[in-house]
Amino acid sequence: MNSKLLIVDDDEDIRSQLKWALSGDYEVVLAEDRPSALEVFRIQHPSVVLLDLGLPPNPGGPTEGLATLGELLAHDNQAKVIILTGQGERDNALRAVGEGAYDFLGKPPSIEEIKFVLKRAFHLSALEREYRELQQVEASTAFEGMTGTSPEMQTVFASIRKVATTDAPVLILGESGTGKEKAALAIHRRSSRKDGPFVAINCGAIPANLLESELFGHEKGTFTGAHAQRIGRIETAAGGTLFLDEVGELPLALQVKLLRFLQEQQIERVGGRKPIDVNTRVIAATNLDLVKAVKEGAFREDFYYRVAVVTLRLPSLRSRQGDVAVLAQFFLQRFAREAKKERAKFDPGALRAIEQYGWPGNVRELENRVRRAVIMSDGPKVSAKDLELVGTDEEAPRTLREVREAAEREVVQQALRRQGGKISRAAEELGISRPTLYELIEKLGLGKPVEEKE
Repeated sequence: MNSKLLIVDDDEDIRSQLKWALSGDYEVVLAEDRPSALEVFRIQHPSVVLLDLGLPPNPGGPTEGLATLGELLAHDNQAKVIILTGQGERDNALRAVGEGAYDFLGKPPSIEEIKFVLKRAFHLSALEREYRELQQVEASTAFEGMTGTSPEMQTVFASIRKVATTDAPVLILGESGTGKEKAALAIHRRSSRKDGPFVAINCGAIPANLLESELFGHEKGTFTGAHAQRIGRIETAAGGTLFLDEVGELPLALQVKLLRFLQEQQIERVGGRKPIDVNTRVIAATNLDLVKAVKEGAFREDFYYRVAVVTLRLPSLRSRQGDVAVLAQFFLQRFAREAKKERAKFDPGALRAIEQYGWPGNVRELENRVRRAVIMSDGPKVSAKDLELVGTDEEAPRTLREVREAAEREVVQQALRRQGGKISRAAEELGISRPTLYELIEKLGLGKPVEEKE
């Protein structure tokens, strides 16, 4: 870790005191004015700078300090510059933050306060450096935007490398938003079928009476509206990969037809009589417990074992140690470029909120929140408010009741998402009755529950 700290102040006593207090934690280098600060900065490359706005030749105003800030960030816009400002000069400090400073401290700051802010600044600097290193690693990989340095994701990447070399059917399991389609695409692009088509279909988004025709195609005149022969998704994916998303939603009758295709690599279009040979690999995905569905008779056991020759489990975002902040930085940089806000950065409260939030919607929720925050932010700093997250200690629950309700709310929301909003299944997962879950939903303000059709 780069633990170099540059202190820029024209007061020799202050420089000496700060160096004495902080040398045990950081490698401290000193400067007394703009020219010496820029020279030390270029040579030493510190991650964090403590900068006094009142520098010679104009120690009574902010002009020289602001000019120093601009030149430091022009040399390295990733540096974290913390402004030291006198009492009554808050407007100048806020102006500095608006021009790219990380944070500000009023003079005279306590050593404890300085150490706390420095710790956060160095932590954020390390995360950003890790993200940049990850970008360099990703440049030589083909995981199609799948980002992660955690051991859990490294295991996933290793599994993708192995299964990609075979033609075996793969079942990808994971909560909604964990990146199941990206994992399927990564398998396809690392396989011998990479030059063939990758065709995806959401089995839960198409009405059951149309799904068979979508998958297998139909002959002309088979039913009203069938004015011409239509090739189905299985044939379209010939020579490549068919991705069956939400495979747990497939009707039992279609499971039988797909089982035959997997066994024989042959299909018949709806209304057709001639078997058609099709060389298509199948990768399926679901957020449901298919073993449980088999026991309940909602999913065929023979089809399950045929489609799940290899099983790949994607971890939830909350279980991926250290990945949340790295991914947040990844999305921030991407969407900042799109929005022409290249200087966009998370403020300390936003980073704290990102690390504390449970992310029930996983990577998809994180991506959407960061994108919206970049668009809606007024300046270069993206705040917890922009992310629509509780991000400050003052906003955190204070009482035992508030803590308990917050925990209950998160657990209930996660169960509902995992079970696709189905009250009965969510109640069973939580170990409570259906009426009790309805009461919890109303008590926690999660919206009026709608009677489901199961």
